[in-house]
Amino acid sequence: METKMKNMVLVCVTGAFLLGFFLWSLLKPPEEISLSERRPLAAFPQLTGESVLSGEFMTSFESYTLDQFPLRDTFRGIKAVTARYLLGQKDNNGVYMEDGYLSKLDYPLNTDSVDYALGRFRYVYDRYLGDKDMDIYISVIPDKNYFMAEANGYPSMDYEALFTRIEEGADFAEYIDITPFLELSDYYRTDTHWQQENILDVARQLAGAMDVTLTSDYTKMKTDSPFYGVYYGQAALPVSGEDLYYLNNDILEQCRVYDYETDAYLPVYDLEKAEGQDPYELFLSGPKSIQVIENPQGSRSRELILFRDSFGSSIAPLLAEGYAKITLVDIRYISPAMLEQFITFENQDVLFLYSVSVLNDSVTIK
Repeated sequence: METKMKNMVLVCVTGAFLLGFFLWSLLKPPEEISLSERRPLAAFPQLTGESVLSGEFMTSFESYTLDQFPLRDTFRGIKAVTARYLLGQKDNNGVYMEDGYLSKLDYPLNTDSVDYALGRFRYVYDRYLGDKDMDIYISVIPDKNYFMAEANGYPSMDYEALFTRIEEGADFAEYIDITPFLELSDYYRTDTHWQQENILDVARQLAGAMDVTLTSDYTKMKTDSPFYGVYYGQAALPVSGEDLYYLNNDILEQCRVYDYETDAYLPVYDLEKAEGQDPYELFLSGPKSIQVIENPQGSRSRELILFRDSFGSSIAPLLAEGYAKITLVDIRYISPAMLEQFITFENQDVLFLYSVSVLNDSVTIK
């Protein structure tokens, strides 16, 4: 009788627990976005006869319940910690941690993707640059896996093959090798990007190859809130935030950034963005199709067109000293066929600067 009573209590407690979470998930206000994962959460699907009969409603409802489950981030954290520290699983959602650094597995080398990116760069050259007397350069930014993956026993792409493919495929441009000037500590621990305060030597290498000398000193400024990068939410591991710095000086304080999307001027460093969903948007206000950094103290004879991804947002201000004008173009957000509406290609330096992560998954390039 005592055993039967214990079983009944256990069943009732379990049932009450499950019912409580079910009711909680139905009654709690739905959240629109996951701050830790930096993505929108599924909304309650529209209930129609057609959606029920097609099965679309139940599929969408399942996504909704998974996204809106109570204490979702807490359970994700428990799962990640259990998988890593009890079960010995080396990654969670493709994100792994070594020596306090988080990174996402990216392998093998996708040669089709690299060739597609090269094809889009070639299109820009053929359409706008080929018949002009302009100096053209290209460089590749290695991701953290370049320093972490193979050294720690994780699958790693053939980076040397990627660098060679870019150098040989972009025969219209001079290749600038920046890998000797980078190491793991130059990157954020919880994010994919490099730290601006650690890439002055990279900026000087790029500038020197383009016959520009950078000599300015900078003041290292710290934002108010800790920085949690994109891998923090994906890994769901108990990792502390890190400091977010930006470099400033008299030259940058006099620069201004024109944004073609809003037809307005923006600051070089948007401190409000530093407190937002993605603090890395501090640099040049985040993803933009076309921006222009205007430096009133720069050489009137020097302009740069920088074709870039998000890594370019933090290094472009460090190149501003050497140019009166830097036009930043992100062809993930604007078709190259439209550039002639905004840019006159004549007498500028041109730099294609892209990260391995974009080149190996270049479907976003238009």
